[in-house]
Amino acid sequence: MKYFLGVDGGQSTTTAVIGDENGKTIGWATAGPCNHVAADEARAKFLRVMRECISQAAARAGLEPVGDRWPFRAACLGMSGGTADKSALLRELLISDHILITDDPDIALAGALSGEPGIVVISGTGSIAFGRNARGETARVGGWGYIYGDEGSGFDIAREGLRAVMREYENWGGHTTLTPAYLNATGAADPFELLHLFYTPEWPRARVAQLAKLVDRAAEEGDPVALGILHQAARQLAMQAQSVRRRLFADGEPARSSWAGGVFESPILLDRFRELLSLEGECAPPRHGPAIGALLLAYRAAGMSVSLYSPA
Repeated sequence: MKYFLGVDGGQSTTTAVIGDENGKTIGWATAGPCNHVAADEARAKFLRVMRECISQAAARAGLEPVGDRWPFRAACLGMSGGTADKSALLRELLISDHILITDDPDIALAGALSGEPGIVVISGTGSIAFGRNARGETARVGGWGYIYGDEGSGFDIAREGLRAVMREYENWGGHTTLTPAYLNATGAADPFELLHLFYTPEWPRARVAQLAKLVDRAAEEGDPVALGILHQAARQLAMQAQSVRRRLFADGEPARSSWAGGVFESPILLDRFRELLSLEGECAPPRHGPAIGALLLAYRAAGMSVSLYSPA
């Protein structure tokens, strides 16, 4: 078994990457979300998504299954939504002496910093900051979930946009172009109907979070309310990273920071985030995505250190 597997199992998509013993990535694939397995039907969906994703990546790599399972020298799978309920299910799909099942902040950090010590802030549907120092000590800040936390996340930004719309509607907030943008995107007749739409099953958290793009667009067009929402989100995300830094690194100790997640596709938010963190050290773009981070951790689990590269 000379192949290595890295998987990023997220709330919106699942990505699998396969590398050979020389560090060359030779297979990859994406599939749907695989973050919850509490009910019987969810477990079946989890296995279906994982099997689809791994099988497609394996086909590109020229790797044949052994019965119903795929053989790897080592595999690392970073799972959103917890790991305990997924371990046994994943072993139904894989044959390996080294199977590391961890969470998404771990693989995001490994990918962003190529396995080096430092800090990563992840902001997609939710948000969290995670770090590891040279002694192997870790710390995380945030990740409390959308009811009590997830500051600076896509859902949080979209929720703040809705609040701005409702305040304008009720005459206790300023004018914002977010009102027509939200109404056009959802088909709601007025802000009151919009509010109630977001409490229905047709608008789950991940769908609401997609409306953060409307806030970004409005900010780029000069809407001061939208700009304030993005700056507030950037400040909250930077504060999470600063808290991780204080917990893991001594004053003056270098600690590189980076980011991951769709929220950072906003140039306004990203520029403000980097401006705030650059005061305390280097804040650089991620070197790799979370799936590659998982692959790097798979090599490490087998006692190997490689320099990854893709075929020409």
